[in-house]
Amino acid sequence: MDEPVCCVYISVVIIQDVPADPLSDVLALSGLSAACSVRLVAGGDWALRFRPIALKFNVVQRGSCWLLADGMPAVALQAGDCFVVKGAPFVLASDPGVPAVDAAQVFADSPHAAQHGSGDDVALLGGSVTLEGPAASELLELLPGAIVIRAQPHEVSPLAWLLDALDREWRAGQAGARVVCNDLLRLMFVHALRQHIDTSDVGALGWLAGLRDPPIAAALRSIHAAPGHAWTLPALAAIAGMSRSAFALRFRQSVGQAPVTYAARWRMRVAALRLKNTASSVSGIAASLGFLSDAAFGAAFRRVYGVSPGQYRRS
Repeated sequence: MDEPVCCVYISVVIIQDVPADPLSDVLALSGLSAACSVRLVAGGDWALRFRPIALKFNVVQRGSCWLLADGMPAVALQAGDCFVVKGAPFVLASDPGVPAVDAAQVFADSPHAAQHGSGDDVALLGGSVTLEGPAASELLELLPGAIVIRAQPHEVSPLAWLLDALDREWRAGQAGARVVCNDLLRLMFVHALRQHIDTSDVGALGWLAGLRDPPIAAALRSIHAAPGHAWTLPALAAIAGMSRSAFALRFRQSVGQAPVTYAARWRMRVAALRLKNTASSVSGIAASLGFLSDAAFGAAFRRVYGVSPGQYRRS
């Protein structure tokens, strides 16, 4: 008698025609990665000074503490709050007046977890975020020295869900946990950046402010969806539904540069990524981005990066 056959069917849903998303495009070209590296538990009177060399992203898992960073007053942090510090020393403390100890001493025995002070009043999870791609400067130049993202109600906050998942993975220690933790931290950083865009003063956001202006956002989506198109002011103004003069002024006020200039620079960002991450020839990349000759492509690339496409790829 034949043995019964067990069949497992996996359903895969493919989402097509995902709309262009300028922030996702910039993040993709920024080489965003995250490493969930530290868990700190502290209690009593305590203060630690951190000296990061990259973007540090941390979240308060439990309890409360204070953040002291250069250029901003002391900030009280509560459970669920996140903060980003851009490569500068900062202090975490039970009270702003407590003298700080170098965190390197506390983490000397274990670089990934430490207990400091007396008790476990507060717990934090955090790690490093790196932006190393061709568009990294597009984001790094706009981020202030420190950003604090306040917790939202748990039922409406993706950050709260991600924090729960991150805590479970960190504690479980299952196979692949480090990769999962890194990906969760990366997602948390993106959500924190999105919340920063939605809640910050427009004047402090640079080109990101354009994402909050529907006509300008429509033009940005079109530029990012077709980087090889020879965009003109009339064409972009028509997409925004505005006159050319009004659109040009509004775009410059929101983004900080003229529409055609932004389109040309974005084309070069895409070119740089393809030079770095693909085996396509320089001529092929030039043609894919709408250039009629290698010479024209080389001149445009050199204006932005200061070197030829070939030199950029070799470096």
